[in-house]
Parts: sequence; C-alpha cells; structure tokens
Amino acid sequence: MVNTPHSNETFRALLDGARALGLTLSPEELDRFARFQDVLLDWNQRMNLTAITAPTDVQVKHFLDSLTVLEGLPGPVRNGEQSARLLDVGAGAGFPGIPLAIVRPNLQVVLLEATQKKCRFLEHVVTALNLSNVQVVCGRAEEIAHRPDQRAAYDVVVARALANLATLAELCLPFARLGGEVIAPKKLGIEAEVASAAKAINTLGGKLLPPLIVRLPILDEERQLIRIAKVRQTPATYPRRAGVPAKSPL
Repeated sequence: MVNTPHSNETFRALLDGARALGLTLSPEELDRFARFQDVLLDWNQRMNLTAITAPTDVQVKHFLDSLTVLEGLPGPVRNGEQSARLLDVGAGAGFPGIPLAIVRPNLQVVLLEATQKKCRFLEHVVTALNLSNVQVVCGRAEEIAHRPDQRAAYDVVVARALANLATLAELCLPFARLGGEVIAPKKLGIEAEVASAAKAINTLGGKLLPPLIVRLPILDEERQLIRIAKVRQTPATYPRRAGVPAKSPL
C-alpha cells in the first residue's frame, strides 16, 4: 500500500467533528485514520466494503459515526482511563471497532466477522495501522458465542447496522459478561422495534436501559445508542443455530 500524503485540511471534517465529540486527535491517530481511509477505498475497488466512497463522507459517515459510540461506554473507559474488552459483532469494514481502537488504545477490541474476504481485509487493516489492541475473529456469531473463551467474555459488545433489535440481542448478549453492556447505534423513531424486542432481551438475560441521543457532527444529525445491560447469564441454548435468530426472532 502506498500512503497518500495528507494534510489537516484534507481531514478537516474528521478533525472538527472529533473536536465536537470532545476528542483532539493526535498526529499519530490522524495518520491511522488517513491510512485506514486509503486502505478502505483501495480495497473497495475490488470488493464490496462500502457504498460510501467520497473521502469526506468516509470521515463523517463512517469514522465520526463510529466515534459517537464512545458516549455509551462507561466513564473511565470512555475517557481512556481504564482498560476494557470490546467486541464488534458483524464488524464488516471495521466500523465502529477500528475507529474506537484508534482513539482508545486501552480498549482491547475484537472484530467478529463471518465473511472470509472481509476478515482478510480487517487483518490487513490491523497490520497496516499497527493496531496492537485489535484482533480479528472469523466466524458466525451463532457459533462463536458458544466457545468458552468467547462466551460472557466482554465488557462491551457493539453492533452497527447488524439486524433488528431482537435478533441483535440474541447475537450479542451471550458475549457480554454479567454487568457488561450491549450498545447498538440506531436511527430515531424505532419505538415499535424496541417494544417488540422486549421479550427477547429479557429471555436472553438483558435489561433495556434508557437510550442515549447522540449528534453526528458535521451533518448535525441525531442518532440513538440503544443500550442493554447484562443482568443475568444467557441460557445455554442461545444463540440458536446459524440463521435462525434472523429468520425467527424471539
């Protein structure tokens, strides 16, 4: 990969947007975001990673949108004062996991992705950005969640654009430790989806917390972080076999 020279002006949207979120990006962090953007747009010419290809749109709709998830993390973790294990389920092209790992090196981030091609991309990004706090696990959540080293192993589980909330809860809650949390960035106005997921969340050992309203800088759009606390162990039968949570939500 050939790094594209960048200036602060090239990344003005990212820098200004991060500042609006309370973050001042260091030169090293900015360089990692620049390299991530280069790799993403390069690989996207050969495989379908994102429909968002204008650099400024990548910075806003991928990088900054991912960083809004920080607001949902426990205070000491959000501020970078405390280590935590974070799992990104259905990581895809690395959002929100990689941006979070860039700005919070204390986070131990695992990217879970089922598609082999995307796993290879993620592994390449981790190497290219020299992210020692990121690991890629390739497999389906329905299967990986039953592995003893993965079940109830994470402080925070995040999932962006993964599934409806009932399905998302079944795929994510088994990974969260007792006292941990699932965070799902969602658009506003999904009250019916949230209500229909209540039974599933309770069955899986979760408790719905009040959502956090976050504002995406630059576009000045509001989103919400749906948060689910893990208050009981998830029954051993969940998640069900591959494909069932999506086809037949609890």
